[in-house]
Amino acid sequence: MIRAVVTGTGSALPANRVSNAELAERVETSDDWIVERTGIRFRHIAAEHETTSTLATDAAREAIAAAGLEPAQIDLIVLATATPDQTFPATATKVQAALGIDDCVAFDVAAVCSGFLYAVQVADSMLRAGVHRRALVIGAETFSRILDWEDRTTCVLFGDGAGAIVLEASEAADGRGILSTRLHADGRHNQLLYVDGGPSTTGTVGKLRMKGKEVFRHAVVNLAAVMGESLDLAGLTPADVDWVVPHQANARILDATARKLNLAPEKVVVTVDRHANTSAASVPLALDVAVKDGRIKRGDIVVLEAMGGGFTWGAAVVRW
Repeated sequence: MIRAVVTGTGSALPANRVSNAELAERVETSDDWIVERTGIRFRHIAAEHETTSTLATDAAREAIAAAGLEPAQIDLIVLATATPDQTFPATATKVQAALGIDDCVAFDVAAVCSGFLYAVQVADSMLRAGVHRRALVIGAETFSRILDWEDRTTCVLFGDGAGAIVLEASEAADGRGILSTRLHADGRHNQLLYVDGGPSTTGTVGKLRMKGKEVFRHAVVNLAAVMGESLDLAGLTPADVDWVVPHQANARILDATARKLNLAPEKVVVTVDRHANTSAASVPLALDVAVKDGRIKRGDIVVLEAMGGGFTWGAAVVRW
């Protein structure tokens, strides 16, 4: 059986780290207000020269090096983003060029905060089908470019960054690799989390709009359900899980989801305090943190999960 095995992780953050106190100088808010409601203390904001593609490229280089590969050995790039450099071509092709890869399949996936999970399933399917051998899967965002900085209910929640993994097709008998993935979408909830612009409607980029209480309610229910589904598909239970690497949207969502599955809080990787919500980048960013600090070890059962605008949501179970 061919499985897609994670062989390398990487991440990149803009140099400019902004605290809640600094943000309070710009909008009517406070450190206490933000921390109490979200758990966020810092976020990184891209400078003018930093874009989704530059952050994605930096994260990709780290992941490729961690996998012990050269860029030319990558034959598939799937990049998840809601903030591409251009309407077209795909930001993945800019990363491809920046990495010096002459020819490989490269395209973007748009599923907002759950985009990385969508990208993982796409790459996993293509590797297991035998079409490709080594895939670079990236989540990268510059959400600061689509925020309304006069709306204190949304601008305090988001940050910029990128995370990446290398997946390699393997027939090894050690059971490592992606064990299951499960994705969902329900477009009836468009107006709860969206951007009020686009090429075919307003001809503008638009700004992010969100009804936070409704999103919170759906997130807790949907994420607990999809994690359970993905574990069932893998023939596992919550008791088998070593680590959960969730979408880093809100500390209260992370706590509530863990409680629904009776998961110990110490099994949940949390980076929302230092990165805020980086949309499609949040899962691979948090994953890279937990790999680098030694928490995630070979053989561990790791569950990745996220929910985003659309609504879209999904989960993946990986044996590390």
